[in-house]
Amino acid sequence: MPEMKVQRRCFRRYVVANEPNPCETDRRRRSCEVPKLTEARGNDVQAMGCVEDKGEEGSKKKYFVGQSSLFYRRDQMEVVTPIKDGLVEDWDLLEAVWDYGLKDRLMIDPKEHPFLMAEPSFNPDEKREKTVEAMFEKYGVPALFLAKNPVLSSFSMGRPTSLVVDSGGDGTTITAVHDGYVLKKGIVRSPVGGHLLSEVMLKALESSGTTIKPRYAFKRTNKGNGEFEVKDLDFPNTTESYRHYMQLDIVADIKESICRTSETAYVEEENQNIPTMAYELPDGNEIHIGGNRFKLPEIVFQPELASTFPGSSEALKMANGVPVKGLPDLVIDCINKCDVDVRKELYNGVILTGGNSVFPNMKERLEKELLDLAPGASRLKVITPTSNIERRFSVWIGGSILASLGSFQQMWMSKSEYDEHGPSLIHRKAP
Repeated sequence: MPEMKVQRRCFRRYVVANEPNPCETDRRRRSCEVPKLTEARGNDVQAMGCVEDKGEEGSKKKYFVGQSSLFYRRDQMEVVTPIKDGLVEDWDLLEAVWDYGLKDRLMIDPKEHPFLMAEPSFNPDEKREKTVEAMFEKYGVPALFLAKNPVLSSFSMGRPTSLVVDSGGDGTTITAVHDGYVLKKGIVRSPVGGHLLSEVMLKALESSGTTIKPRYAFKRTNKGNGEFEVKDLDFPNTTESYRHYMQLDIVADIKESICRTSETAYVEEENQNIPTMAYELPDGNEIHIGGNRFKLPEIVFQPELASTFPGSSEALKMANGVPVKGLPDLVIDCINKCDVDVRKELYNGVILTGGNSVFPNMKERLEKELLDLAPGASRLKVITPTSNIERRFSVWIGGSILASLGSFQQMWMSKSEYDEHGPSLIHRKAP
């Protein structure tokens, strides 16, 4: 990979990171979890939706993109996603997101700018070629490069070799990176992610009698002197998927506000008398959560705990009859799959990123458990970006660094090369 020397260019490179963020649609209308599209100044596309109306000329789809569109309730609005398990499933919806991000938010002509696009380390060849084809054929970009998410996260920390632990919404992926390239035989994945934790917490709250009212389902009026009047609103044409999504939005805030990782392995009997913490719901009701604020993040380390929450007995299904392993065991498995020669460097550079990494004590707990599992001669070091924002967007930060390197400019796949060799060339230009 290119050495880290920065050289200014007269054109602006754009970094596109396809990450699952929520989005919506209308009426039989399909909507999706939307990718992030950001420019070097940090503008992002938050969410999108699409509307399908059946008229005389047949069915037509209208897409809504942006957070304001997502939180505006529409009759018969469904919430779906073009990205499942980290891979693109609905290209029409994804291209609608790109259209909005490029034309309405960034307000640029893609024919005038090269694009660096981030992709998961397990992205299959056919989806890579589909991405290349869409960018050159539909958007006419002059040059393109596909970079692996863990490689960019590693570059964001200034390391060409590391073990990247990315625990985000859809799940957790652990990848070994050596000299700027992914060691594919060492990729380890787990379904434990932020969405799973939110689902488990929502079911636990509902089982305890707590009603999570979506923000559109009531009107709260200030009567003065600290008193509020809450009036329920009835929208019978609201779909269950949209209601569920809006509930998860509230639960995600609860999770991020009061949950924290236990310093040691969570034991139910030892945490029954933990003081509760209060949280005020949007409708003004107050809930108190005790041991579950430590137990929920513990699912990352002990996935079997998910089934102990009310209503979540089948939250994690075994893959091929094998129970889901905890995060420390997955890290060790990933390192052991790699060559002996690189294991020392991997132990010394474990990078923790993703939304779940922002739980307090997550880094310290992972480091403590890895010390118990790692060979005695290993020098273990777990590092994380300094701020929560950097942990969430380390892929984009690494992409912005890579695209700015002067020595990187020779690595672009140009439009002329695409015309001559076709989309399969990307496997040689960006392996």
